[in-house]
Amino acid sequence: MADKKMTHLSEPEAAIASYLDELLSTATRTALREEPPVPSLPEGEPAPEPEAVQEPEPEPEPEPGQSSARPDWSEHPFECLIFRVAGLQLAVPLVLLGAIHRIEEPVKPIPGSPRWYMGMRATSQHTLRVVDTAEWIMAGRVPPGARDNYRFIIRLDDSEWGLACDEVAESFTLQPDQVRWRSSRSKRPWLAGTVISEMCALIDVRTMADLLARAEREHHLALE
Repeated sequence: MADKKMTHLSEPEAAIASYLDELLSTATRTALREEPPVPSLPEGEPAPEPEAVQEPEPEPEPEPGQSSARPDWSEHPFECLIFRVAGLQLAVPLVLLGAIHRIEEPVKPIPGSPRWYMGMRATSQHTLRVVDTAEWIMAGRVPPGARDNYRFIIRLDDSEWGLACDEVAESFTLQPDQVRWRSSRSKRPWLAGTVISEMCALIDVRTMADLLARAEREHHLALE
């Protein structure tokens, strides 16, 4: 059921607002949850049976080898770039921004590829695998015609992956304590945290590139 505060929004706007709320909730839930203290028991008295506690949105166990550590670039102040996709604001650290390319002609599609995969785009030095960013991060809630608004591709570090976006906004410096960092990455591993003041999701670039490469292998995409 839609939140009452969203009833005045159009359906696409409500979907975006709902997804942004979910991103913020995902990033802050673990940080705000605290374990209650365990009371001591008299010697010889058996411990009571634990009561079943039902938590909202239980997260699956992390996959083997999955790290929950903060990115190394987050230990000191860092520059970030904000970009926009289908009404969402996302941010990437400038130190891991490979390049920004303008979309001046249609991206070459790959037959049989999943919805999140737009195709390939040749640059002077690389052939980028272009991601429909809205489909990748908010599948099922993408506003109609979102792909028609893509104007730029943001290359992730030195990888062969690029995120399509509507527009590139301002860059700014963040202090580490201005980000609500995630302590668990079992859900949305690419989400490093949220910049609450800017209402935007901060992307863990290397994890995002690794996830895309794994998805490429799992789908057996013929990309060469």
